[in-house]
Formats: sequence, C-alpha cells, structure tokens
Amino acid sequence: MRLLIKGGRVIDPASGTDAKLDLMIEDSRIAKIGRELAEAGAHVIHAEGKLVVPGLIDMHVHLREPGQESKETFATGTRAAAMGGITTVACMANTSPVVDSRAGIKLIHYLREKEGVVSVYPIATVTKGLEGNEITEFGELKEVGAVALSDDGKPIMNADTLRRAFEYARMFDLPIISHCEDLNLSADGAMNEGKISTMLGLAGIPAASEDTMVARDLLLAEFTRGCLHVAHLSTATSVDLVRRAKERGVHVTCEATPHHFTLTEEAVLGYNTNAKMNPPLRTSEDVEAVKQGLADGTIDCIVSDHAPHTHYEKEQEFNFAPFGIIGLETLVPLVMSQIVKPGLLSLPQAIEKLTTNPARVLGIDKGTLVTGGDADVTIIDPELELTYTREAVVSKSHNSPFFGWTMRGWPVATVVAGRMVMQDRKLLV
Repeated sequence: MRLLIKGGRVIDPASGTDAKLDLMIEDSRIAKIGRELAEAGAHVIHAEGKLVVPGLIDMHVHLREPGQESKETFATGTRAAAMGGITTVACMANTSPVVDSRAGIKLIHYLREKEGVVSVYPIATVTKGLEGNEITEFGELKEVGAVALSDDGKPIMNADTLRRAFEYARMFDLPIISHCEDLNLSADGAMNEGKISTMLGLAGIPAASEDTMVARDLLLAEFTRGCLHVAHLSTATSVDLVRRAKERGVHVTCEATPHHFTLTEEAVLGYNTNAKMNPPLRTSEDVEAVKQGLADGTIDCIVSDHAPHTHYEKEQEFNFAPFGIIGLETLVPLVMSQIVKPGLLSLPQAIEKLTTNPARVLGIDKGTLVTGGDADVTIIDPELELTYTREAVVSKSHNSPFFGWTMRGWPVATVVAGRMVMQDRKLLV
C-alpha cells in the first residue's frame, strides 16, 4: 500500500524539520519526504493547512488489562489512543496480576497483537507484586521487551530498595519511573491540602508529600548514578527540585499531565470525583510553576496518565471514589489550547515533548520522521474547534473533568506502521 500525505506543515523536532512537505509511505515505512512528490497511484491525503508530525508517544497510560477489563481493555484503550492521535503508548504495570515477570510482559505483547491498533510498549514493576520490598528480575524483563520500570500507583517507601533498584537498573540501561508520594504524609487524603479541602471537609494531601519524595529520589539517583524519570509532577517545589538536579548533572527526566497544567484544586468544588486524581490538583501557583517548567525545558515530556475507572466507582462519595481520569483523547487539544496558543511553547517545542523526548526516555526507535523509518504519523488540524462530549468518547470509561470544554487543535488522522487507523475524526479499525 502506498499513502501520500500531501502539502502539510511537517514538523519533526528530532531532525529540525519545519516546512511544507509531502510524505510518501510504502507499506510500513516512510519511503520519501520532499516537495511535490508524484502521486503515482498512491492513496492521497490532502493535508494543506494541517500539521504533519511524528506519531505521538504517550509514555504513561493505564490500559487496565489484564484483570480490570470493566475499566479498559487493549481493544478500547488503543482505539482511544488512535482517536487522540497517539501511535505509541507505554502501559503501566499495576494491573491484576501486576506485570512483574516474563509471562506478564509476554501477555502484553499477545494482547497488543490480538486486540491493539497502536504500538504498545510494556513497563514492568520495580518490585515484585508492587509490594516495595524485593526487586524484580530486570534483565529478564528487558530481554522480553520491558522499556522501563515503575511501581506507579504505589511509591517505593523503602529507600534502600530504591537504591538497589537504581544500581541494578543501570546494568540494563533501564529508567526507573518514580511515583513520588510519601504515604505517611498523604495518609488518607483525597485532594490537595489547603483552603478548598478545609471548606469541603476532606482530608488533604500536602504538597510536601510529593516534594519530600522527589528530593529523596533525586538524591538516590545522584548517589547511584541511576536513571530516574519522575512521573506526573504537580508542585512548584518539585519542579524546582528537578530543575536544580539537572543543573547538577543528575540523570533525571520528568513529565507533566494536561490536568496538572490546566486545572486547579477548585475543580473539586461540588465534590466532583472526576477531579480526583493522584497527585491531586494543586493551587494556581503550582499550575504556573508546571507551565514554567515546560517552557524552560525542566519538564521533558507531556503524558496523559490515562487512568480509566467505571461510572459506578466514580459515583461513590468523594472519599471512596478512586483516583484518576481518562486523557488519551484530550491530550492534543489541551496541549494546543493551553500551552501552544498562549505561546508558552512553540509548535516544535510542544511536539518534541510528545514525540522525541519520550522516545529518548524509553530508548525506543520512534518519534521522528525519517526516510526508511517507521511510518507512524499524526495529522493535526490546528484550527479545528470541537466541544468534548461524553458521547464522543472511545475509551470504555468516561471519567473526565473536561466534558463541555470547547478546544481548538484536534488530531484528524492517525497512521500506525503505514496503516490509517483514524481519519477525519473517525476510527477505521
């Protein structure tokens, strides 16, 4: 099959490309990039006025399968990714059972081949059973395809365990993705500790719960010369801690989510469980600090932290509802409307945080448009304005705080390994 994407603004931060070009795809590879390429029997996609970028990479996604199929499956989750313009996801390991063995990684590969429509890379646990005590067999896990290690959802409270994990992971060049939360400080908290939590009578999670663990993990990474990736930064102090660590030469990268640079703790007013997440939504000062971290390069990647939950789970009273929201389908328009449009990042800078940088962190050969490379392509219409509705959701779950938001800049086509899986905002698979 030959596919010609014609006349779009091709932005590839990895190669420094930003020009009006054509893209010829043959089978699963990019055959040619240039101007006025001959159509020669190819299926033509007219992309005039649109952005043609490397297939987007979301390195923090919960697909829930195996074991939590009522929330999401590989079939529904990867299709939600395709609708969101995402061609590659890295799935977290806190499933049931957790992904802490060769068999778990092999099951991820099997589910991807059987049900998935985008590329899926498995992240394995740091510790067996997510219990924070005994580290897993990193070498075996990498051998069968793990691209990173994370106990996401549960912090590793034992500092010695994390130290040994950093030392062991260095042998296999695997990053450790850290969920930074001091459980003794967060305790039974349900939202950010502050004025709003006091007004609502809810137990709070102080910013110090994140800050102290970010500081500890940075010090351990520096001590062991390990490779640390800090997940979902949410506080001003944490952003500054990472900034200072980078200046010292610590091998650290980090990520932020759209909800943490878009919403504040005020979204919880009315006991809105779709605004309950971990780390929790913080103050306006924290939101501005996250934005500044994106702007100055402290924050390397933008991720969805897609965390689907069923309707009945989120309909419980606030204290009992689970943490997390869906985010695959709104990742692009939130970045375009909240980060690019206000001028915090240029288009190439924003695309870099969704392609080149996550590919580099995970060590995968993705996130760029080069002749001979994988034909993973996302086409975005920067002027397309849509209102996000519950009816439009592809994910199996609907726990989003963004319903009713009108946003500009949506993906309109997704190509995975040369196969068009979404076109004109309609799934083809």
